[in-house]
Amino acid sequence: MFSRKVQAKKMRPINAALRTCSLFVVSLTCACTTIPTRARHDMLGLSRADLVACAGVPDMDEVRDGQEVLTYRQDQQVQGPLDLKGPLSLELSIGGHGTCRASVAVREGHVVRVTYSGPSATLEGRDGACAGVVRGCVKE
Repeated sequence: MFSRKVQAKKMRPINAALRTCSLFVVSLTCACTTIPTRARHDMLGLSRADLVACAGVPDMDEVRDGQEVLTYRQDQQVQGPLDLKGPLSLELSIGGHGTCRASVAVREGHVVRVTYSGPSATLEGRDGACAGVVRGCVKE
């Protein structure tokens, strides 16, 4: 019985450290996932010129039915925010690797829709790999 109490006291600092680490990761994740989501809202109504100024020159541009679709590609793998490297070439990546394709619909010279596709989920969230594509268009 005595040894169980001693073990429980030894585990308290470890449990507290795990809780603190978990809260840090959750808060970090919540802060990062909003960039692509906020961009969907913030980019609506932007002129085409402002879009090119904040997101850059698109990789593809197509016009159909009076609507222009500009596509931005992030083909380089974006890693999750936590990579651990150890001795003997041991590597551990927590989070996902993703790429992104952001499509922006422009009608009558203004952005009307922003969509994301591709395997873009990372530890930063569902569309985390797309953050770098649209970061310049998000209002601070």
